[in-house]
Amino acid sequence: MPTDKDLRDIEIAKLAFIGGSITTLGDGITALAAGLAFEALKQDYKTKKNSHSSSIKSTKNQLDYFINELVKIRNNVG
Repeated sequence: MPTDKDLRDIEIAKLAFIGGSITTLGDGITALAAGLAFEALKQDYKTKKNSHSSSIKSTKNQLDYFINELVKIRNNVG
């Protein structure tokens, strides 16, 4: 027949199991959140990098256009 001490030990073990389970679940959620944050940062970096590259190409095209226009004007004047 279980004694009060045995019942108390069982309750303590049950609480330890529940606490460990909650901790493990929390660690899993934390790892998932970290992975999602990493992916979001990586995607933002790629987007900014592509935007920057696109912006540079656009600026280069505009400069090329203006230089060509200046060359045409110079050739018409001279």
